[in-house]
Parts: sequence; C-alpha cells; structure tokens
Amino acid sequence: MPDRVSRVDAMQTLVARAGLLCLAFMLGACASAPVAPWEDEAPLYYRITYTRDPTPGLNVEVFPSRSFPKDFLFRQPGRVESMVVTDLNGTQFEFTPRADGRVSVPSRTRVIRYRYPLTASPKGGGRHLFGGMGEGDTWHVAGKAYLLTPARVTPGMRAELTVSGTNELLPWKPDANGVYLLRGADLIDAGFHAFGGRRCKVRSGGSVLEVALLGHFTHLSDEDLCLWLSQSAHEVTKVRRRFPYPRVTVRVVPVPGDSTPGVFGMVQWSSPPSISILVGQDATAASFSRDWVAIHEMLHLTHPTLMPRVAWLTEGLATYYTELARVRSRRQTAERAWQELTAGFARGQAAAGSRTMEAAVAEERNFQAIYWSGALFALHLDVELRRVTEGRARLEDVLELLATRGPTATLESFGAAVDTVAGQPLFDALLARHLPKPAFAELDPLLEYLGVRIDPGGVKLHAAPGSVVREALDLGPPPGDAG
Repeated sequence: MPDRVSRVDAMQTLVARAGLLCLAFMLGACASAPVAPWEDEAPLYYRITYTRDPTPGLNVEVFPSRSFPKDFLFRQPGRVESMVVTDLNGTQFEFTPRADGRVSVPSRTRVIRYRYPLTASPKGGGRHLFGGMGEGDTWHVAGKAYLLTPARVTPGMRAELTVSGTNELLPWKPDANGVYLLRGADLIDAGFHAFGGRRCKVRSGGSVLEVALLGHFTHLSDEDLCLWLSQSAHEVTKVRRRFPYPRVTVRVVPVPGDSTPGVFGMVQWSSPPSISILVGQDATAASFSRDWVAIHEMLHLTHPTLMPRVAWLTEGLATYYTELARVRSRRQTAERAWQELTAGFARGQAAAGSRTMEAAVAEERNFQAIYWSGALFALHLDVELRRVTEGRARLEDVLELLATRGPTATLESFGAAVDTVAGQPLFDALLARHLPKPAFAELDPLLEYLGVRIDPGGVKLHAAPGSVVREALDLGPPPGDAG
C-alpha cells in the first residue's frame, strides 16, 4: 500500500504550484437585477460563463437583490484581482478585492462582474486542486475559490446559478431549466466543480454516483475508471447497509507523469458531498486492485461530519474501514489487511514518538500520527463493542444510529451513540485509556488479544482469546443482516 502521508504531501506540492494569472478584465451587457427583499422573493443570482479567451476561465456575473448586504467575500482569495460593479444608474466602478478576499460594493449595485482564471500559468496549464486544475477545455475547481458570496450568509438566503459555455458537474442537481436552486449553506460549502470532460454514472443499489472524467489517461478507458469507482462504492456497503447518499458527484483528474492508481483524494462536505480523486495518468486497470484512495474517500460518507472537526476520529474511521472493506469484498486477504494495519500503526507510532495521543493528534501536519492513532482507536472501539455485547453489536451499528440523527455530530454525540449501542457507558472510558497515554500504548495488548503477531516474515494470525472477534471483524455483518 502506498504511504498515505506521501500522497497528502503530493497534493500539497500540487497546491503549492498554483500562481496568480493577471486578470482578463470582462465587461459585458447589463441585465435586470431582482428587486424584492433578500430572503423573501428574490434570490442572489449567479450567471457563470466558461470562456477560452484569452485562456480558460470563468466569467462570473452576480446580480444581488436591492436589499442585499453590501459586504461580499471570496472564501479562498487570490486569483481575482479586479472586478467591475454597475449600479442602478448604469455607472461603473472598478474594485480590487482586499487580501483577505473581502469586497464592499455600493448599496445600489445592480451587477458585479469579474473573471476567474482557471490556469495557474500564462502557458495555460495548472495543478491546483482548489484554484484550478486541468488542461484544454477540461477543468476542476472548488466552488469556494471562484464564487463571490455574501460575507455573512444565513440559512434562509437563497441563490440561483446557471452555467453556459461548457458541460458542468456541480454537487447539486439543476432543475428542468438548468437552474441550480441553492440555500445559504450551499454558498459556504460549495464543494468541487467540474467544467468539461466526459461523464459516466455508477450505481450502488438505489444510489447513483455522477462522475466527471477530467482529462486523458495513457492506459485507462472510461469504462476502467468507472468500474473502479463501482467496486469502491460496492465496498462501502460492506460497512454500511446501503450507500449513504442517494446521489454523490465524483471528479477524476489525471496527474501527468504518475502511474499511481490513487494519488490523492478529498471529500468536500457540500450538500450532497462531492469527491475529487487524482489518478496517475499512466496508471493501469490492474493497478486499481491495490488502490485504497477511492474507497477511503467514499468511506468518509459513512460517518457524520464532526463539528468542530475531530480529524483523528474521522480519518481513523475511514483508515480502519479501508482495510476491513477490502477484506470483506475479497479484494485482499485477512493476512494482508492486518499486515497493512500493523504497518500503518508502526508508521504512526514512529511519527508520534513518546508523545501522548492527545499531544500527537494536536499537531495538524502530523498526518501519520493522526490517521493511525485514530485507526487504532477505531479498532479498539469496535473490539470493545463486540466484547461487552457478546458479539451482538459492532462499530457499524454506531454509524447506522448516527445516520438517523442527521448529517452532523459532535464528539460528545458520537460518544453517546456508542454508549447507546453498547448498552452501557463505554466511549469516555476508552477515550481516557488512549488520549493521556503514549499514542500507541494500547497497541501491543490489543494485537495479542486478537491473535495478531508481527514476525520478520510478516503478520501471523493465530488462536488467542480474541481471535473469534478478529475473524468477525474480517467477515463483517452476516448476509441479510438488518442491524
């Protein structure tokens, strides 16, 4: 399995290559602006036009209602250097966004116009996952990078958005007229967007994954890529009873000069969530059998968004289940899964050193410690749930329960769900065994209980007090299990 932190570093290198392109300033015909109150009849309206002149970019027109707030914001500033504001009398003003992305416009503004360059260099290329990544007329960008939004967004705010000039794949579904009807939350968590490229659909039960293929691959057909995503979606149902969302959008972007099947992936918590995956342009279909990136990102859909963010728990859950899901789908053997887990624990332990788990996971860039101490906690939590309930409950039951309580949770509500499934207090006591101790202090006793021995030649699975529990982890829920 590729080193997961090296993939995170790879993404950061790609992001670091991004640069600013001088603005190709756009002036266009004015259009009538809505005049009704902000949260009642008239929404904020975005008209987005993809253009190739002089280089690929998005011409954006924003039409606010007459009672709109005057303060706007680029939530990821940097590329838009100038904009033109036209008031109700037709007078035009030029504005420059502040370094923090804020823009204040006159109260009688009818339309705001600006051009967002998708390219990171004058040569027309770019490798910036959020700001603009693509080639030719095929582009990937985060909504928060190019959409100018009100600085203060309330849940009741409404917006409408249209796109022309190319085929797009946004997180939301348009209405019959091609208009995207958005709420305030959509303006904050706008997800990943695709412009151009090819399309396919992947189905998992009653769910559909709408996929944008954003570029060419040396050895992979569109069918290869979509079959790979279909396999990953199927593996999600080895953890949850069904795919967690009825509709999700996925963008696949090639990375030139790389043969790794999954270079990097990320979920954005738009509504519904949107996923983007970087794939080595020279990868082969056979290499997908070793990939973990697609299933890892989709497994993030199985747990709620934790607010405030608790990266060690959410990444730990996805990392832990990445191995179990691949065993349960027979993509890898149990021995291989435990080899991957123990190798990951070793990397995490090396990264954490002698620090406590609490101290190690507080280091935002200590990815190995964050991912793998979280995965160890998830394993221990799953084992304890099965132990105290004599096999009647498991960690997947916690995820199913949380899914009935909404898309977000806190660490406290996650713990309460654990205790409900366990039928007794469990979560806080287990947390107290991990956080104040050296990050991997619980590892060796847990592996010994499960019958997992690390030998020079690899992992050996043997009879032990908890080997029945270990085998149940590998097998997953019985066929037709309802809970």
